[in-house]
Amino acid sequence: MKIKVLAPAKINLSLDVLRKRPDGYHEISTVMQSVSLYDTVTLSESEESGVTVSCNYAGVPCDDSNICVKSAYRFFDYCRMDVCNVHIDIQKQIPTQAGLAGGSADGAAVVLGLNMLFDRRLTFAEMHDICEKVGADVPFCLEGGTKLATGIGTDLKKLPSFHCSDIVICKPNSVSVSTADAYSKVDALSPHPSYTDEMVKAIYSRDMFLISATIFNDFELALGIPEVNEIKRIMLDCKARGAGMSGSGSAVFAVFTSSRRAKKCYEKLRENYSEVFLCKPIKNGCVVE
Repeated sequence: MKIKVLAPAKINLSLDVLRKRPDGYHEISTVMQSVSLYDTVTLSESEESGVTVSCNYAGVPCDDSNICVKSAYRFFDYCRMDVCNVHIDIQKQIPTQAGLAGGSADGAAVVLGLNMLFDRRLTFAEMHDICEKVGADVPFCLEGGTKLATGIGTDLKKLPSFHCSDIVICKPNSVSVSTADAYSKVDALSPHPSYTDEMVKAIYSRDMFLISATIFNDFELALGIPEVNEIKRIMLDCKARGAGMSGSGSAVFAVFTSSRRAKKCYEKLRENYSEVFLCKPIKNGCVVE
């Protein structure tokens, strides 16, 4: 038996890093949005011992350090099961080290897929508990949609759905960002009023002008990546309503209210960048295909 799960990427419409906690994690406040850019995670019972992984994307580890393996072990532990022989195949479209939660989405897909593969009938809340133990973005990737995330990112509140015609995402060719390095730089920023509070109000108002004007990311401010600024310039020249960096970077997204303009932006960026995607906001997280 095989279970195939679509694992969507996310963008951060706003991201405020509030403070570093004694346990080393950071308190954040962010509005996350899932988008129609997917990895495909296929789970199947295997004749090989334990949990094994394969992936089409160079640089993704296929050993126990892979987040999918960690998710599987957390799942078996939560269900008080012996570790079963499972193979996980990851077909990636979501760029790595881009701030799009590709790894976290894959980890969430494993929890959802194993629940079905072994007919455990866990509730969404129970799967959320497992995902919390895997990583900060994993619970959101399981649920998806438009959410306010607080704490370390695992406390989720549903918001009204974000609507725009299209979203263009572009990862710089030569820039990948280490999350640990990004946090060390953002810690040096001066305090400022919460953009996320304003983004939540804008989402409730469904006012695209306010939403676009409130796109903000502390990591973008702290890192100051020239190529990110250049991609944003191109996006805004193509009449994007707003643009910003996602997560700890380095991918940049732009929101459009015109599909024609979004397609023009996509084609313009493809002239110089290899990882460019045209997608839409979606209301779900991981889904079994």
